[in-house]
Amino acid sequence: MASARPGEDTPVYVISVAAELAGMHAQTLRQYDRLGLVTPSRTGGGGRRYSSRDVALLREVQRLSQEEGISLAGIARILELEEQVETLQAQVEQLTARLDEARIVAQARTFAVGPDGQIVALRPGQRADRPRAGTSLVVWGQRT
Repeated sequence: MASARPGEDTPVYVISVAAELAGMHAQTLRQYDRLGLVTPSRTGGGGRRYSSRDVALLREVQRLSQEEGISLAGIARILELEEQVETLQAQVEQLTARLDEARIVAQARTFAVGPDGQIVALRPGQRADRPRAGTSLVVWGQRT
């Protein structure tokens, strides 16, 4: 039987384990939590629980601070902007999908030949005029 692995957002690590995994002191994690840089989940008793994503974020905060020399306020702003970018990218993807669907619908117009031989575009749901006896009506549409 396969065991279920926790997802990267599942809060499973207590602060001591998360600190060890991130290569920093538990007090640093508490400070980052107070500053809102990395906000772990809380248990009913108030204990912090960190996910794999939180640990990766802790490592990134440490890298930005130590290797790039960025202040904690600067790091907070960077993380905030990255979150905004992710949100906007998701919105762009949704809007692009909706636009693509609208374009498909707009292209799926139906045409008919009028009584005088002219091609007439029909709106969605519009019916062609009934032909007179002895004439024929041809209707075609683009298939997607």
